Amino acid sequence: MPSTYSGQSIRDNAQQHWATRAGLVDRRHFLMQLGGGLTVSMISPLAPCLAEEVLTKRLEASSTPVADTSKKERVLVVLQMTGGNDGLNTVVPYEDDVYGRSRPTLRLRSSQVHRLADGLGLHPEMKEAARLFHEGRLSIVQGVGYPNSERNHPEAMRDWQTGRVPGAHVATGWIGRVADLLVEQNPLGLPAVFVGNIEIPFTLRAKKAVVPRLVKYPDPPPMESFGNSFVQRIPRSSLPAGENPLAAFAEQSYRLACQMAEKLQRAATSTGLAAYPRFGLAQDLQVVAQLIRTDLGVRIFYVELGGGGLGGFDTHAHQAANHGALLREFSASVAAWVEDLAKDRTLDRVLLMTFSEFGRTVRENGRRGTDHGAAQPIFLVGGRIRPGLIGQHPSLDELEADAPKPHTDFRRLYRMVLQEWLGLDAKAVLGAEWPPVPIVLS
Repeated sequence: MPSTYSGQSIRDNAQQHWATRAGLVDRRHFLMQLGGGLTVSMISPLAPCLAEEVLTKRLEASSTPVADTSKKERVLVVLQMTGGNDGLNTVVPYEDDVYGRSRPTLRLRSSQVHRLADGLGLHPEMKEAARLFHEGRLSIVQGVGYPNSERNHPEAMRDWQTGRVPGAHVATGWIGRVADLLVEQNPLGLPAVFVGNIEIPFTLRAKKAVVPRLVKYPDPPPMESFGNSFVQRIPRSSLPAGENPLAAFAEQSYRLACQMAEKLQRAATSTGLAAYPRFGLAQDLQVVAQLIRTDLGVRIFYVELGGGGLGGFDTHAHQAANHGALLREFSASVAAWVEDLAKDRTLDRVLLMTFSEFGRTVRENGRRGTDHGAAQPIFLVGGRIRPGLIGQHPSLDELEADAPKPHTDFRRLYRMVLQEWLGLDAKAVLGAEWPPVPIVLS
């Protein structure tokens, strides 16, 4: 190895082990590529800055590796429900006359829903979610949105994904900014991971951190087929020795990548502690559960339901069957995941939060569907959440362009999960102070 270790050589190694910033990694290959990507995720942000004092500071900041299995940190899982979920047929105000009159074909009656409280019930396909609600493991924050909210998909989704005021140009997502913050604190960390089949959401776009995308492979190869292939693929002789801080940084990254690969091998072959249904979301959540238990130091996982694009929740026509199928997948998948994590009390350090880009209108349209709205319910799932219904159901007597008005700004929830759950500086991520909503137990 030459005595100099240039920025170009770092970039060459980065391109070899991590082709893109949000690379696609399937179940068969994610062991090798995620392990190699760990090294690059620390090096690639530093490639333009080779000043030794900067590297020294970053090495000093990483005295405790994120992958330390003795460090049981809290985890956030964000579930994107793409398309605009119809909150009124998810958390159903079955006793409300306005609701009944406005939906001649889509109305759900008291005999159909899973009753919660206060004249509200969950969709008939959400029996597992109703059970979690009554067990105190699922709560619902009602009437969430933001003032003068967008009602077209790209702009509305961008508002939720950036966490900033409408119209503001923001080049990063709110979780991407969290990842950047965590990488500043620990350059050897892997702060966030997306598990899913769609293009990586803008929420995870960061300036410095690498957020990988993992895809569940349906038939993983046996563990012995991997052997030490990952370790063998990284030429140890190419890592420089000596007192150079950059060389020490590369060596430290190499060692941590090898440790990570061993943990990922175990995760890839583990079956979990509960059976999962054959839904795509269930399989993604199973991967999340496996990775949480490996204690890789990942603080945020991101999954998606709806299929990307305009999304399956965009139910302008023939809503009943399509919406019911998606809610059935959500309910059964999340329930299996909760059962898995609860077996060994892992659920106590995990919080799942849902969101969609908007709710739907009160009146159904002429195609037995609903159109873009505003307020929506947010689901929280975990072992340390405030149980029950949080906030009032939005009034159907005071509408905004035929949609329920939001009364709880979504950034108040972001503030809570960032500051109270993950212990991070919410203002540094969101750019403003937001009053908290009590959603987690101390």
